[in-house]
Amino acid sequence: MLRYRVDGCGALVIPDYAGTGRADGLWRTTCFEMFLKDRSPAYFEFNFSPSGRWAAYAFQSWREGVEAPELSSAPVIAWDKGSEIFVLTAFLATVDVAGAHRAGFSAVLEELGGHTSYWALAHAPGKPDFHDAACFTARLS
Repeated sequence: MLRYRVDGCGALVIPDYAGTGRADGLWRTTCFEMFLKDRSPAYFEFNFSPSGRWAAYAFQSWREGVEAPELSSAPVIAWDKGSEIFVLTAFLATVDVAGAHRAGFSAVLEELGGHTSYWALAHAPGKPDFHDAACFTARLS
């Protein structure tokens, strides 16, 4: 289970429900992401949208050799919004995330008026790039 929380969400753009299932380009609006890496150059990216859509990508190395892996079961996404707090919860099968050594948790937040911000546990210098190894700061057991 992953839980993302946004405080001060009054202007947050929440994509309309689009049904469940895989979709690309979710990062173009409000989207929550998780990156998982083992000890090799390979890593996984998961995207979770409030629209109900999700994405999963397997990379052989930094932004190279991408494919869409089959998951044992589709992620389940739920969210709730109050006047000041937005919470998105995503459930994944343990087998689909097994073996990860490090993780990066991030979010793309679109606000009314078209302003987009990029959030992560850590950023590398320069333009935000969630794929950069500097973002994979969470250590997993």
